[in-house]
Amino acid sequence: MVSVHTQAQTGQKHAILDEVMDEFLKTLSSRITGDITTDEATLRSASRDTSLFELKPLAVIVPKNVSDITTIVRAVGEHEGWSLTARSGGTGMDGGALSESIVLDMTKYFSHIKGFTQTTGTVEPGVFFRDFDRESMKRGLLMPSYPASRELCTVGGMVANNAGGELTLAYGKTADYIRELRVVLSDGNEYTFGKLSHEALEQKLLQKDFEGDLYRRMYALVKNNQQIIQDARPQVTKNSSGYALWDVYDPHKETLDLTRLFTGSQGTLGIITEITFDLVPPDPHSQMMILFLDSFEGLGELVKTVLAHTPTTFESYDDKTLRLALRFFVQFVKRLGFKNIFTLLKGSIPEALSIARHGLPKLVLQITFDGKDPVLLKKKAEMLAKELAMFKPRYVEILKNKKEMEEYWLIRRESFNLLRHKSKHVSTAPFIDDIVVPPRVLSEFLPKLYAILNEYNDYMIHNIAGHIGNGNFHIIPLMNLSDENVRKVIPEIAQKVYNLVFSYKGSASGEHNDGIIRTPFLRQQFGDDMYKLFEQTKNIFDPKGIFNPGKKVRGSLEYAPKHLHS
Repeated sequence: MVSVHTQAQTGQKHAILDEVMDEFLKTLSSRITGDITTDEATLRSASRDTSLFELKPLAVIVPKNVSDITTIVRAVGEHEGWSLTARSGGTGMDGGALSESIVLDMTKYFSHIKGFTQTTGTVEPGVFFRDFDRESMKRGLLMPSYPASRELCTVGGMVANNAGGELTLAYGKTADYIRELRVVLSDGNEYTFGKLSHEALEQKLLQKDFEGDLYRRMYALVKNNQQIIQDARPQVTKNSSGYALWDVYDPHKETLDLTRLFTGSQGTLGIITEITFDLVPPDPHSQMMILFLDSFEGLGELVKTVLAHTPTTFESYDDKTLRLALRFFVQFVKRLGFKNIFTLLKGSIPEALSIARHGLPKLVLQITFDGKDPVLLKKKAEMLAKELAMFKPRYVEILKNKKEMEEYWLIRRESFNLLRHKSKHVSTAPFIDDIVVPPRVLSEFLPKLYAILNEYNDYMIHNIAGHIGNGNFHIIPLMNLSDENVRKVIPEIAQKVYNLVFSYKGSASGEHNDGIIRTPFLRQQFGDDMYKLFEQTKNIFDPKGIFNPGKKVRGSLEYAPKHLHS
C-alpha cells in the first residue's frame, strides 16, 4: 500500500521531530562544555559551502574537547536517523560538509597547534592551513599538499578530502604526509592510528575489544580481496574518490595503515581530533618556463617528455582562461602590486606580440623546477626547452625573475575567481571540477572533452585549467542556477563527462573528493565488486550510519538535484 501524507500530516511530523530534537539538545547541553546553536543565522551559514548545494542542518554543535565529541557520538548513536557531519573551513566544492541533521563545527575550539619536532607537526583539525604553514615555515618545514584554497581551508578538511595542489606532482598528496591520526569512532571512544608493523598488527588482531574487532574485519577485507581492490584502483597519479583500500595493506611486508583509509574518507568513518603530519624542508629557488601550444596533437608525448625531467610543478590553462586574464587585466595588475602598468607590459612584450600576431594559444603550459642552485635550475630549463622544440610550440620562454613567475601564477590561480566576482546573474557550478586521466591520453581526451562542453555553451561559461602533469583538470562552469532548464542539464553534462573520464581509466576526483555530487558515480567508476567493499568498510566503522551519510556510499542521483541552491 502506498502511504500518502497530506501537508498537515507532514507539518505534524516536522513538529514532532523538532520537539524531540529540542529535548535531545537540552539534555546534551547539560552533558558537554561546548556550544549548541539552532539560531537561523548559524543554521543558514552551515547550510552552504562552495558547492552547488544547500542543506539546512537541525543544529550546529561546537565541541570544546574530545570528551564532548565522545559524548555527542554516543548520544546521536541512540537516535535512529540522526547523524554527525564534521565541518571546518567550508571550502569544499562537493557538498561533503553539508547535512540535514547535526553539524559539528571544529574551528572554534579544535584550533590548536600542539607542537613540532624536527620532521613533524601535530595539530587539531580546526586549525587553518595558513596559520599552520606560517608556524612550520618558521622552522624551515613545509606541508606541501596544500590546495588552491590554502588561505581559507583547514588542515582537517585537507585530511578529510586527501587534498592536493600544485606541488602534488613532486611531493604527493596529503595521505603521504599523515604520520598519525586520533579519531573518535562509532563506539564513542578515541583511538590512535598509524602504520602498524607486522608484529604490531598481530597484537592488534589479538585484542578482544572493539578496536581488535575492527582490525580483524578490515584486515580480512583487504587481504581477502586483493585482486578486486588492485583491479579497481584508478590508473592515475591522483585520486580522492572512494575509500583508498589499495593503500591500506602491504601484502609483502604484512603491514597495515588505516590512516590511509581515514584520509580522504570525508568524516564518514569517524571524527578526527588530532593530526600529526610529516613535514619536509622546501627548496629555496625556483625556475619557471612557459610554452604556448596551438594544438593538442602530440600533447601526451610532450607531457611525458617534461615529466622525465622531474619538474616540481606542471600546470596548464586554456585560451578561455587567458581571455579572462585579458578581460580583467587591470585587476591582475593590482593583484601583482605593480604601481606602473607599463612596468608589467614591458616584461610581457614577447608574449603580447605572439598573441597579437597569432591569436590566443589553445593551451599555455607552465613548468617549474625547484632546487638549491639557481644556475643549475636555469640550465635544466634550457635543456628541456631544446627537447621540446620537436613538438613545435608557438612560443617558449624561460622566465627571468620572481615577478614574472607571479604574473603567470596569478593567471593560473585567480582568473576564475575574478570572473566569478565580476559576472552578474551567474554563479559557480562545480560538478565536473576535478577530473583526472592518465597524461598519456591527453591528445585524444581533451578534444573529446571540449566537444562535450561546447554542446552546452548556451547553458554555461566554462574554462579549463589544472595540473596537467597529473592529468588533473578543473572545470568550474558559471551557470544561471535560477533557470530550471540550466539545472536540468547538470546531471546530463556530468554523466557524459564522467563516461568519457572512466573510459580512459580515470577518476571523477583527483583532489576535491566525492561528497554529494560525485558519490552517485562511484559504482560506475569502480564497479559493483569494489563498491560492495566500500559499503562493507562503511559498515565496519559505522554500523549505525551516524557519520556523514550519503557521502562515499549510498549517494543518490535523485537526491543531489533536489538540493541545488539558486
